[in-house]
Amino acid sequence: MKSKINLVTGGTGFLGSHLIDNLMKQGEIVFCLDNNFTGKDENIKHWIGNNNFKLIKHDVIDPIFLEVDRIWHLACPASPIHYQSNPIKTAKTSFLGTLNMLGLAKKNKAQILMASTSEIYGDPEIHPQTESYKGSVNPIGIRACYDEGKRISETLCFDYHREHKIDIKVMRIFNTYGPRMNLDDGRVISNFIVQSLTNKNLTIYGDGNQTRSFCYVDDLIDGMMKLMNSEHNGPVNIGNPDEYTINQIAETIIKLINPSLKITNKPLPQDDPLKRKPDINLANKLLNWMPEVKLKEGLKKTIPWFEAELIRFNKQQL
Repeated sequence: MKSKINLVTGGTGFLGSHLIDNLMKQGEIVFCLDNNFTGKDENIKHWIGNNNFKLIKHDVIDPIFLEVDRIWHLACPASPIHYQSNPIKTAKTSFLGTLNMLGLAKKNKAQILMASTSEIYGDPEIHPQTESYKGSVNPIGIRACYDEGKRISETLCFDYHREHKIDIKVMRIFNTYGPRMNLDDGRVISNFIVQSLTNKNLTIYGDGNQTRSFCYVDDLIDGMMKLMNSEHNGPVNIGNPDEYTINQIAETIIKLINPSLKITNKPLPQDDPLKRKPDINLANKLLNWMPEVKLKEGLKKTIPWFEAELIRFNKQQL
């Protein structure tokens, strides 16, 4: 069977690089497109020089033409610390980037999977969150550049599907963790691991009773592959429904790394959701997908990567 040509936007990033590993191991042809705003070539360096792989430095805000069969549109900073650092650019990346990729899909008659987010549900009024829930987002808040950006991305996908018959897949990604997260990612698991490994007390924003559900990256990529290979357009929630308070996550990481550390509390940022848990019945029914990696197991796979990355970072500072 002839290999498909895959375009992965955001390919040098955390999720994009894991997706590329999966595609390359299947013998696919991969174009990795990124401007390295949050991604880094280190994540995909093991494929450079492979005849089936091409690295393209490009910003999705600008149009590009390539001949491709499938587009995996992951480009957009996903951590609040990064997407709030340049909110106008974040909104442009979601709107113009998705518009450009849908235009490319139309020209190529290609499939396109758009990585949406659980953030489109905002600070949810129903729990857990189902795909039919329309969300509770503050359109003028400091997180809106990302939340509303992804909402308009979904709108564009379904309008292109209705008007131009584009084969779209919309995947709502819930909190994901694993190797290759940035040290300065700013999200809870990476923050807690880095603080623990550097012997700093763990910082919790708010009282720590807010909840999150964390999916290990291998499970997430498996769900992404199954959605692309399915007959379904989505939106489909992909995440792990095991729910933990932030306090529980901090305590688990402290026990695994340094039991002597303490917790300090700071004020909760504006519009930070108090609850987050996916209803994955649709993914289970339509895709036969269910996450397998439990939190402690996933953390034991993730922590050694952060240890090695901190050593590498410290050597670079010398």
